[in-house]
Amino acid sequence: MERMTGLDASFLYLETPTQHLHVCALLILDPAASDAGYSYAAVQTELACRLDLVPQMRRRIREVPLNLDHPVWVDDPKFDLDNHIHRAGLPAPGERTELAELVADIASTPMDRNRPLWEMTFVEGLADGRIAVVCKYHHAAVDGVTAADMLLSLCDLGHDAARTAESSRWTPEPQPPDWKLLTDAAVRLPTKAGVLGMVPKTLGILAGFAERRRKKQRGMALPLTAPRTPLNGAIGARRTVAFVESRLDTVKEIKKSFGVTVNDVVMTIVGGVLRDYLGKHDELPDRSLIASVPVSVHGQTRHTDGINKVSSLFTELGTDIADPVERLRAVALANRHAKREHEELGADFLRDWSKYAPPNAFRFAARMYDSLRLAERHPVVHNLVVSNVPGPPMPLNFLGVRVASMFPFGPVFHGAGLTVTVLSIDGRLDFGFIASRDLVPDISALADAVPAAVDELLVAARESTDRRTSDSRDRHAHREYGDRR
Repeated sequence: MERMTGLDASFLYLETPTQHLHVCALLILDPAASDAGYSYAAVQTELACRLDLVPQMRRRIREVPLNLDHPVWVDDPKFDLDNHIHRAGLPAPGERTELAELVADIASTPMDRNRPLWEMTFVEGLADGRIAVVCKYHHAAVDGVTAADMLLSLCDLGHDAARTAESSRWTPEPQPPDWKLLTDAAVRLPTKAGVLGMVPKTLGILAGFAERRRKKQRGMALPLTAPRTPLNGAIGARRTVAFVESRLDTVKEIKKSFGVTVNDVVMTIVGGVLRDYLGKHDELPDRSLIASVPVSVHGQTRHTDGINKVSSLFTELGTDIADPVERLRAVALANRHAKREHEELGADFLRDWSKYAPPNAFRFAARMYDSLRLAERHPVVHNLVVSNVPGPPMPLNFLGVRVASMFPFGPVFHGAGLTVTVLSIDGRLDFGFIASRDLVPDISALADAVPAAVDELLVAARESTDRRTSDSRDRHAHREYGDRR
């Protein structure tokens, strides 16, 4: 038995009939590039053998009676792999459009909390002979880093697809009785008074923010100051997805030319895509959109328990700037200021507050917020979520079959109906777009705009490099001419 942290549990409390808090990944597998090829029976057997490497895949949540404390993780005594792995056929013609619709349907379906919170659907019938796998995990069970680690536990690195030896027989741990859960909750109850110690710290942080703004110093973009766009409203239960890939070396060429980071380039690409999209809908605001950016604090937090080790910062995407180079420089500057101010919050600020969340009150507030559509009644907190996740730089074999692409999809929240997640893996940048279908019905237009956004930055980068090379040659020639004189 393991107690959930407040941050992990908050992803359960915040879930409503329309706000699903699971994350998904779409893997495209290429049997032709794999020595072992593909068969559903083979991957099913391989997954069963690897479960010992990922013990959390056999754990389910157990509620504390009366919700007096956060839930606990326990072994599922009725664990059955057949409840978590499924097989599906893609409707003809088996192209990207049909696959995106199937992924969206899977992402629109809530997870069964009576079982371990993960599912995999193997999709056959793609037009090019490849296989798709749609993986789904609840955010209470994974964050960006732990989700990547979990998938890597099911993968082999490099070109050889080694089969795993048969696993030993698994025996679940005994289930805790209700009286123990209640006793533990009663023992932990006095620690809830520690929330009072968070108040002075929080007031001090807010005072620091206010003082920097008074002195006109740059920092994070302020929540509740984002412009309202069609992306921002109460979300429905249905999701829509799109995906596209780009080359990582192209992004690195842009990064090197302008002296910025890969993340700066990624954020600028997203800003360019949204500027194009909102402009075509005649909905482009004259102020920049604000993105909420999850930040991993693995290795920085003082806490060793729990799964989600994440914080968040707010930054501008430069959607109000037409020139792509100017937008990149503005985004890079905004990111630097946002990171500096975010560091003052500390790695544990969100975690420290969330552990005091009362489960019943949290759940009630989330459902009231949903049912009353309050996201449409207050200023926009942020316009969307943008997450850039680093992945392994080498080829992967998932359950023995070569991975050709891996597209991530995060959750979508009330008030910010679009999430963009970008994964760098094996020399690629794989972009995953997911949104509430009610707010972004034509999400494929966003993915379709990525190549053009990359190309305009690449053209500008090469022109800048050529100018610097030409200037350097001119200076060198001038020096030589001076030396000869």
